[in-house]
Amino acid sequence: MSPAGPSRGALVLAGGLSTRMGRDKATLPFAGRTLLEHVLARLSPCVAETIVVLRPEQTLPPLPPHVRLAYDEVRERGPLGGLCAGLKAARADALYATACDVPFLAPALVELLFERLGEADIAVAEAEGRLHPLAAVYRRRVLPHVLALLAAERLRPVFLFERVTTVHVAEAARRTPAHGPLRHLDRQPRRAVHGRWLLRHRDLLPAPAAGRMDGHGL
Repeated sequence: MSPAGPSRGALVLAGGLSTRMGRDKATLPFAGRTLLEHVLARLSPCVAETIVVLRPEQTLPPLPPHVRLAYDEVRERGPLGGLCAGLKAARADALYATACDVPFLAPALVELLFERLGEADIAVAEAEGRLHPLAAVYRRRVLPHVLALLAAERLRPVFLFERVTTVHVAEAARRTPAHGPLRHLDRQPRRAVHGRWLLRHRDLLPAPAAGRMDGHGL
């Protein structure tokens, strides 16, 4: 971390309902750890502060002592609601936001987005013309804009990108020798890639409750 740059943190959004899985994705086992533990381990070298955002009634196994928890104040506001809760709790000036189900998260991408942030409000990864709001760095000062969008029920993250100074970090920029191919975003949207992984490992999970296979979980 450059002393001249903003203080760096991370927000891990883990409060999704996981309706297709029947249990929290954060606690799914993968390669000897939970998905959340993988994400936290990969973020740790990149940031000085880590906040996990949960639903109010949600519980997790013990986390490392440096990890703090924040809670969504209003249900079903999607990533923007989780971002709001995390930014309110944050102390760092700029925070990388990610989902909890990205076990192959690339620290190099986190570093690159912090580098590309410059004086902008947001630096967001772009692949095949698609912006990835949960592979982006947000300055804490965007919180008033997030609150305004939530109040107006404008819940798509792209509305936030349009309101503030946003840098798009395109796929070509991410394929430099220093940062590698960053395959956890390349070629296919993260949700599709990780959705397929979860469905392949359904044998690890309890059967979902009736009516839960509604397509809104991943």
